[in-house]
Amino acid sequence: MIMMDCQMPVMDGFESTQNIRKLEGAKGRVPIIAVTANAMEGDKERCLDSGMDHYIKKPIKMEILKAVISEFYS
Repeated sequence: MIMMDCQMPVMDGFESTQNIRKLEGAKGRVPIIAVTANAMEGDKERCLDSGMDHYIKKPIKMEILKAVISEFYS
């Protein structure tokens, strides 16, 4: 599982996710969770459209993080 920050210097989380998705092959798909302070309308959709599997807004609440992780590893 990758916890992906959407706003990073040089290459943002959206481009990083797209590059990871291009590299994935027969071994499967690694879950990528967007972690961002962006909570405006359309931000979640932009994350999912870029190939991320889930979206968590900052500040991260432990109960939400646990719930998201359990979706992938239960």
